[in-house]
Amino acid sequence: MTISSAEMRALEQAAIDSGKVTGLELMERAGQGVVDAIFEEWPELGTVTKYATVLCGPGNNGGDGFVIARRLAERGWAVEMPYLGDPMRYSPDAAKMFSLVPNTVLAVQVTADEAPAIGSAIFETETVLVIDAVFGIGLSRALDRDYAGLLCSDLAMYYMADLGVKCVAVDIPSGLSSDHGQPLGNAFRAHLTVTFHSLKPGHVLRFGPEYCGKTVVKDIGL
Repeated sequence: MTISSAEMRALEQAAIDSGKVTGLELMERAGQGVVDAIFEEWPELGTVTKYATVLCGPGNNGGDGFVIARRLAERGWAVEMPYLGDPMRYSPDAAKMFSLVPNTVLAVQVTADEAPAIGSAIFETETVLVIDAVFGIGLSRALDRDYAGLLCSDLAMYYMADLGVKCVAVDIPSGLSSDHGQPLGNAFRAHLTVTFHSLKPGHVLRFGPEYCGKTVVKDIGL
């Protein structure tokens, strides 16, 4: 069974309104769920500490990314965290998670003009894990071309695969419609997509499987 992005947002809001869970708790569970799924999919990554790049957007998907960056750093990983937007203008939950990112994480604010350099920079490091926490299931517009480097173009994705870099999407690859599986212009391609509570139509329809890779559903207590 799948649920739409609107239905998912309604479930989350209802859970928060009921007082049974807070938005911060849901964000923490989502971020931890992604980390758990990564080490379940690639157990060998759990035996060593390596380099990860966590790409974070200005919304709650980015908030999940801040949790992931913190959790990886706590495991001893070297983490670079390019992020978009002004943390002062984030939602309260995302801003709180940003404030909890330890100073051992290299947090770098990136403008749209600088974004294309990110993909190239990844190749120059020892990165083995790239996590897309830029845009989630609420995206309904085409991504600007300036974001192509940040989100990994098709060519970059193939190079990453050759280099053994594992690409993970949080909830759904950025730029892919969660309701119909159609890319909205540029879109990230993942080896592993970790979504929450239930599959969304975009994971299974049209180009969804091609862009999502393997999709894993994690329970966040809704």
